[in-house]
Parts: sequence; structure tokens; C-alpha cells
Amino acid sequence: MHRNMDLYKYLITKAEKLTDDWYKSIDQSTAVGVYASKDAKDINRLKSQNYSFHEHLIQVFLEDEHEFFKAFEVWLNEIVTDNGHQSTPTHIILQEFLNVQRQYLSMIESFERENEGTYTKEQIYSWNHIILKAFSRVMTRFVEVHDQLSLRRLKSQQELINDLSAPVIKLHQDVGLLPVVGEIDTQRAKYLLENTLMECTKKCITHLYVDLSGVNVIDTMVAMQIFQLIDALKIVGVKTTLSGVRPEIALTAVHLGLNFKDIHIAGNLSQALQMK
Repeated sequence: MHRNMDLYKYLITKAEKLTDDWYKSIDQSTAVGVYASKDAKDINRLKSQNYSFHEHLIQVFLEDEHEFFKAFEVWLNEIVTDNGHQSTPTHIILQEFLNVQRQYLSMIESFERENEGTYTKEQIYSWNHIILKAFSRVMTRFVEVHDQLSLRRLKSQQELINDLSAPVIKLHQDVGLLPVVGEIDTQRAKYLLENTLMECTKKCITHLYVDLSGVNVIDTMVAMQIFQLIDALKIVGVKTTLSGVRPEIALTAVHLGLNFKDIHIAGNLSQALQMK
């Protein structure tokens, strides 16, 4: 019941004006992210994206709902992956969606006045209903796609952080160094174990210096995993020298009953490197 060629034609002729009016309505004194740029290219790109939105949305008055929302995915993915929109808070983007929604409800009202008596209340209601439904679906889907992208980016950044915070550095020939710095939680300790074994094998390291002088706090679970790392290295033929063990870490290990008997230990890294 919401499909109507006359309404479609009316809106498509107003699309450019909708974009211009929308951009003019942005308060540049408080605008942030993509909406605050003064660069002409950024502004033209933003307007082009908004106009493209209108071209897609107005199709709802011609197409089947399923086909309409399927086609909208292309536009959504373009916006979500756009650098300008990525640097803009999500709630600000959603607010602009609502501003454009108000434009459409106002346009439908204008169309009704210009064609007074031509359409029933049921038809007008169906137009408003489909606009509200379309914006609700598009905004919800935008948040979903945005969050998926953010999670992938966060995972990638976390992997990079892990790589940088647990590097196995080859010193010479078959000797390597693992400087552990910062806070170690259970997840990072697990990564430390897996990555260190892999790197020692890949770099043909048979003697690894593990320096803990950059670690201030360590809990029971993490202490156990560090000793598991030393045991695992021993199994694959890597001799380990531990340095920089703080008193609190030593106490934690003793309370756990962990055995230092077969572990080479030095007070600091300098001393460790001088050991044979």
C-alpha cells in the first residue's frame, strides 16, 4: 500500500534540496568528526553520500521491501568503512539519521497538502510508517555493521599489541631475549606462551633470556603460566634464564610451591647476559 509513483517522483525531485537543507542545518560551531570538516573535498563527499542515501531510500516507494533493504547494504558498507564516519562518534551519526528522517516526514506532509483530497488517510499513514520502518532498519543495521568492523579492528590492534609486547629478539646465533613489560593478565600470559614457543622454534633459539624486570604485578594464575612457559621451552630444547624477578613475584611462586631448582636465575638482565 505504501508504493506510489507520484510520491517517488516528488521526493526524487526534492533530493538535492534535501541534501542542501540538511547540510545547512548542521551547527558548525558544535559539529564533530566528518560533519566538522572545512575541506571542500570532504564536504562534497559528505553531500554526495547524503544524496546517494536519498536515491536509495526513495526506492522504498517503488520496490519490494526485501529488495530495497538488500540494495541498501551497499550504501551502508560504504558509509561504515568511510574514514570520516569512522572518526565520528556513533551517536552523532545516528542523530543525523534522525534529522533526515524528520525531513522525510515533513516532505510527506507537504506532498499531502499539495494533493489534498487525493489520497486516503490509510495511504498517508502507510507512507509515514514505511519511512519510520526504513530508518529504524537502516540505523540498526548501521550500528551492527559498525560494531562488527570495530571488533575486527580491535582484535587486529590487540594482536599487534601482543606482538609488540612479547617480542622474542634474536641476540646472536641461537640466543634470544624475551623482555616482558607491563601488566600481564591471563589472556596475555596465554599469548606469551604460544608466541614464545613458536618464535623460538622459527628462529632456532636454544637459549632464551626471559626478563621480568618490567613487570610490576603478577597474580597466581599468571605466575603459574610463566613457569609453564619455562617447562614448555625445556621440552622443545630451549634453555631458559630468568632475570628481574621482583620479590612479590618470587613470594607468589613460593606460595604456589613452584620449583626454582632447575631454572637459571639472575638478579637483572645484565647479570643474566654475563652468565655462561
